[in-house]
Amino acid sequence: MQNALKFYIDGRWVEPFGTAQLPVINPATEQAFSHIAMGNQADVDAAVLAAKRAFAGFARTTPEQREALLARILEVFLERYDEIAEAIVQEVGAPRALSHDWQVGIGKRHLEQMIRTLQTFEFQKTKGKTLITLEPVGVVALITPWNWPINQIVCKVAPALAAGCTMVLKPSEIAPLNALLFAEVMHDAGVPAGVFNLINGDGPTVGAALAAHPDVDMVSFTGSTRAGVEVARLAAPTVKRVHQELGGKSANILLDDVNLESAVTSGVNNCFGNSGQSCNAPTRMLVPAALHDQAAEIARRAALAHRVGPPTDPLSSMGPVISERQYQAIERMIAIGIAEGAQLICGGLGRPAGLETGYYVQPTVFAGVTPGMTIAREEIFGPVLVIQGYLDDQDAVNIANDSVFGLAGYVQSANLERARKIAMQLRVGSVYINYPDWDAGAPFGGYKQSGNGREYAEWGLDAFLETKGIVGYER
Repeated sequence: MQNALKFYIDGRWVEPFGTAQLPVINPATEQAFSHIAMGNQADVDAAVLAAKRAFAGFARTTPEQREALLARILEVFLERYDEIAEAIVQEVGAPRALSHDWQVGIGKRHLEQMIRTLQTFEFQKTKGKTLITLEPVGVVALITPWNWPINQIVCKVAPALAAGCTMVLKPSEIAPLNALLFAEVMHDAGVPAGVFNLINGDGPTVGAALAAHPDVDMVSFTGSTRAGVEVARLAAPTVKRVHQELGGKSANILLDDVNLESAVTSGVNNCFGNSGQSCNAPTRMLVPAALHDQAAEIARRAALAHRVGPPTDPLSSMGPVISERQYQAIERMIAIGIAEGAQLICGGLGRPAGLETGYYVQPTVFAGVTPGMTIAREEIFGPVLVIQGYLDDQDAVNIANDSVFGLAGYVQSANLERARKIAMQLRVGSVYINYPDWDAGAPFGGYKQSGNGREYAEWGLDAFLETKGIVGYER
C-alpha cells in the first residue's frame, strides 16, 4: 500500500527517522506481501510533540463538535470497510466472512456506540456548591494487539477522541496494514492535525518509548499480561495513568440442566472462533463430572466439524494462527498437555492433513483435565479447549475463580435465576449467560492479572477523562 513505509504525524504522511523495515507475513502462505517502516525514539518524540501541540485546541472543542467528527469518521470508515476487511484477511489470516462481519464489523459498531454515548454523556454536574467537570486526560498512547486489530484500535481511538484527547497509536507490527488504512480514514474525515498520530514499531522500542515518555499522560494497552507488566513498570516513574486489557483463561460453566449437545457445541465454536486467538475465549469448559465423558464426545464431534483452511476459501471456518512464533507456542502447550496426562480427544501436534504450508493448528480438545495442569492455568491463545469435571455448583465456581486471570466467564443453564446466581460469584470483568449477542454497550475489562479499567461505551469514555472539582463555583 502507498503509505506502508511512512508514519502519520501531525496530519501528514512522513518519512521515518530511521531505515529499519519489517516484512508483513501472510500466515496462510508464510510469505511476505508488504513491508512497514519501524520507528525509533525520534519518531516517538515527533509524534508526541505533535499530539502535545494539538491538545490545547482540541480539548476546547465541544462534545457536539467531537460527535460530528466521529460521524464523519464513521462515514469514511464505511467507504473503506471492504478494503480494511481484506487487509485483515491477509495479515491476520481471518476467514473472509469473519473479517468482514466481525473483525471490521465490531469496529463499525464501536464508532456507532461512541456517537450514541456522546449524545447523553454528562461532562459537568453540580454537587452542592461544587462543579464537577470531566476533562480530557491529555496526550494518550494507544498500544494495540494483532488478534482483533481494528476492533481494539477503534475501541480506544473513538473514546479518546470523544473525551477530547490527542493521541499516538502504535498498532501491532505483525498486523499493521489495517491500522495504516484507518489512519487514512482519519485523515480523510478531517481529524485536525496532531490529534491522531500513528507510528509502527515493536514493543521494546516504540512501545517502551511511549510508555516512558514524560509528555504522555496515559497509556492504554491491550496485549499479554507479561507485556502489560512491562508497560506499567516503564510508566511508573512519570506516574501516568495506565489502562490495561490483558490475558485470560475464561471458564465456561455448563450446569446440569442444559441441553448438553447444544451447550457443548456452542462452547467449542466460541472457543475456536478467530482460531482461538481471543483473550476472552471460553477455553476452560466446566461440566458436571457425571456428564464429562458425554460432553467430551460432543466436543470431539464439534471440533471435527470445523474446516481448517485458507482464509480466502469460503468453506474455511478456521484460518491459520498469526505467526510461526504463535504456532510454536501453541504446539508447545499441546505437547505439555499430553505429557501431563490430559486425555487428547481430538487434534494434537502438527498441522492438519493437507496443509503443509501456513501456520495452521489442528482444532484440539483435551478432557480429563485437572485444575493443576498447565493447560488449565496458562493462556494458550489458540484453538485448544480443555474440559474439566466438577462436583456441584459451588465446586464449579471455585474452579472457575482459581486463576490468576479474571477477564471473562460464561454460564449456561436452563434456569436463568440459577445462572445469575453463579454469574454474581465469578471474579471476572464480564460474564456471558447462555451465549448472548455481543454488546458494544457493555463494559469490557478484567479483574486480577487480566488488567484494570474498562473499555466500550461510557466506561471507555470515562477512562480518558480526569475529574476536577471546582469548589465554591455556585453561590
